[in-house]
Amino acid sequence: MSQTKNFNLPDLGEGLPDATIVEWFVKEGDVIKLDEPLVSMETAKAVVEVPSPFSGTVLKLSGAAGDIIPTGAVLASFALDPNLPQRADGQDTGHSHGHAAPAAAAAPTPPPLPTAAAPVAAEEAKPAAAERDDAGTVVGAMQSSNAVHAEQALAVGGVKAVPAVRATARKLGVDLSRVRATGADGAVTMADVKQAAADGSAKIGATPAAVAAPAAAAPAPAQVAAPVQSDARTPLSAAGKPMRTQPPGVVAKGQPEPLKGVRRNMARVMADAHSKVVPTTLNDDADIHAWLPGNDVTARLVRSIVVAAQKVPAMNAWFDGEALTRTLHAQVDIGIAVDTDDGLFVPALRNADMLDARGIREGVNRLREQVEARSIAASELSGYTISLSNFGMFAGRYATPVVVPPCVAIVGAGRARHQMTPVMGGVEAHKVIPLSVTFDHRAATGGEAARFLRAMMDDLALAS
Repeated sequence: MSQTKNFNLPDLGEGLPDATIVEWFVKEGDVIKLDEPLVSMETAKAVVEVPSPFSGTVLKLSGAAGDIIPTGAVLASFALDPNLPQRADGQDTGHSHGHAAPAAAAAPTPPPLPTAAAPVAAEEAKPAAAERDDAGTVVGAMQSSNAVHAEQALAVGGVKAVPAVRATARKLGVDLSRVRATGADGAVTMADVKQAAADGSAKIGATPAAVAAPAAAAPAPAQVAAPVQSDARTPLSAAGKPMRTQPPGVVAKGQPEPLKGVRRNMARVMADAHSKVVPTTLNDDADIHAWLPGNDVTARLVRSIVVAAQKVPAMNAWFDGEALTRTLHAQVDIGIAVDTDDGLFVPALRNADMLDARGIREGVNRLREQVEARSIAASELSGYTISLSNFGMFAGRYATPVVVPPCVAIVGAGRARHQMTPVMGGVEAHKVIPLSVTFDHRAATGGEAARFLRAMMDDLALAS
């Protein structure tokens, strides 16, 4: 009689309480080998490919695509195959994967956590000929046993694509089997999926164009021609009553739906920050009338934060409200808020105090591209010492941005505008950038925050 084992969902990164199933790579009854891809899971920070911890037959899969699985809950059950390789008992990664059935012995060790590798380069939004090949999943590598294997595009259902691409295709309603692949070795890339979604050439459930017309064999007599039906949308049914013009899509509208992935984590983080931080916000306008042509707004904002943090170190700090301790940082790592359809990401621009304007722009572009492609490493989404929300690129003047512990401060930049400014002999129209600085009043004084804001304004007032 074969041994039965349960596989419990391990912590896929920094104590996350749950993860969402993106796609199973097997079905019940399939035989899988140790470390072969089992399932793709979306966490608050990444799309992670989870390998199988056992070799054997899949007895049960706990959940379907889109279901939320708590960390530690049973993800799958296996009947072990003694003729296939199993992980040795000594190869313990520290995670429990459930208990064996009554006849079983001690549970084998689980697959390891994804490691935070160096960020994987994002796909460039350029023509396919110049597009870089997708370097792997969003976690860069998955540690398995004692080796680290770089993620590669998997062929599932005859289609090669990495988990992040599959997750995006599912969200956009794109049938991967009908997408024209331009990646290495015939792999479907993120750009391929977005192009297919834009032109509607691979919509799930749509009839392929090639199957469209065996019906044009013989023209029907003119006198019995069927009435032509229009495909145009209408708010009324044939009886003249209001009707739904098309069935509900993947996203439920007007109905409660569970938050998932990034948006789910955002809700938790913001609620936690609201319960812990004592926020106070200062607002003022930075006069940029003296700027020379070619100044990069984001680069100048980052530089001004660096200058202010060096003059007022209390704002470039972490605060532990439980231990009542403060950590001042010599380096300035700025969290750059990036808005996406999935929710808010805050990747870290490391060592901003060592970057010039070009380095800042390249770093910000890289982070934004990696966030959009969901190829950013989880390690790049934490550890910043202060953060910046440039919400003015959309709209708004002032805000009360949320300070997320352990950080002490966050800077918000509003939409630039012209205002009449008194000068010697009259008034002039000067361009200004509204600034909002929210700080945790447990860790910094109002005077420190005001001096920080003043230092930012003085640096932004310089011509270059």
